[in-house]
Amino acid sequence: MTAPESSANLSRVPCTVVTGFLGAGKTTLIRHLLENAGGKRLAIIVNEFGDIGIDGEILKGCGIDTCPEENIVELANGCICCTVADDFVPALDQILSLTPKVDHILIETSGLALPKPLVQAFQWPSVKSRVTVDGVIAVVDGPALAEGRVANDIDALQAQRAQDETLDHDDPVEEVFEDQLACADLIILSKSDLMDAAGSARAHAVIGKHAARAVKIVPASQGKVDPSVLLGLGLAVEDDIENRKTHHDDELDHEHDDFDSFVIDIPSISNPDELALRVATAAEEQNVLRVKGFVEVGGKPMRLLLQAVGPRVNHYYDRAWTADDDRRSRLVVIGLKGLNRPAIERILAG
Repeated sequence: MTAPESSANLSRVPCTVVTGFLGAGKTTLIRHLLENAGGKRLAIIVNEFGDIGIDGEILKGCGIDTCPEENIVELANGCICCTVADDFVPALDQILSLTPKVDHILIETSGLALPKPLVQAFQWPSVKSRVTVDGVIAVVDGPALAEGRVANDIDALQAQRAQDETLDHDDPVEEVFEDQLACADLIILSKSDLMDAAGSARAHAVIGKHAARAVKIVPASQGKVDPSVLLGLGLAVEDDIENRKTHHDDELDHEHDDFDSFVIDIPSISNPDELALRVATAAEEQNVLRVKGFVEVGGKPMRLLLQAVGPRVNHYYDRAWTADDDRRSRLVVIGLKGLNRPAIERILAG
């Protein structure tokens, strides 16, 4: 059985994921953030490879005290969504070991990256205990959209695809565009100063056609967006990412009738690690896919948050209980149709 992992870390570092095609304006947006961070100490993970795509040297050359060169980590081994296990976690370790500690991490994906696999990596116990996804920002090329294209230079995107040997998704550009929008909490319509009112209306219409859900669109010129609009969203996107449907989801995710879900009330516990072991046991013995919920630990004023994906269990105290809270232990259990509820309740109740 896989041993559960835990953390009582109350202060996870927020991360903002910036996605969008080659040439959309991601680096310009990030550079403006660096120059107007108001003393906030930032770090950046830049996903690029070869001499195509984002040039990390643009950011390293900013000369900003709150984001020195050692705070900028380049991933040059290919598309981050396809190499997340090999590249992302070591980069994160490197940044989190910096002194002084960083206040916020910006992650700039390559032009063809799919945001969802990256955000899902924040569910891994070794990651989730230390960082959280503050928000996903999708940067789109306004003038290109106004002209009916999702990117200004489709040929450059195809060249980028051909050069990246690690890329394991070979999808139409419009599908990648839709996946980027599907994961976004905010859409930045770049180069807005290069469009007239009619062009802006056409660009908005294209976004509306491709977006799977309603997301606010913020126009920007030369990447100038107030940092307060982009940072500090506090959305913990990793907890919601499964609800953001993309072209690359398992078809079962669209068929909710294939799943069982129910809530179990359990007694107050004394040892979170013992509960985590019971959750891992339920996952292995009863084919439970997800368990999540809040738990009361006897003698503790803090609320325990538990999240499990299969036998991988993560738990930590997220905040103090308040007078308005329903102070009891409740777990949501999710699995494929046919779950043995009585057996699962026996395991989790101890």
